[in-house]
Amino acid sequence: MTTEEREEMIKISWELHNQVETSYLDHPATKQDEAWLEKQRLLLADMALHLLQTSVNPEEIKLDRLRDNLHAILTIANEFLPEAKLKEATTNLYSNIKLGE
Repeated sequence: MTTEEREEMIKISWELHNQVETSYLDHPATKQDEAWLEKQRLLLADMALHLLQTSVNPEEIKLDRLRDNLHAILTIANEFLPEAKLKEATTNLYSNIKLGE
């Protein structure tokens, strides 16, 4: 993939991100509502777009951003797949990081 293609993909992803984020922010559900998981689907899509942006960036991949993206995705996805214990897996993402990194 060329740098130009990557940049175009990131540009498009920001357009999608704005749509998804607006839908998420406008969604009236709270954690107590039945519609909460529908709102969480939007948040999951938002985080997936951030992962896309991190992974296709023409520069060297920023591992701190990758860790943060994966942490968010696993945390949100845990609500849909609690039996997979995805939230527990997030602790390993940061276990080898030294203070100050």
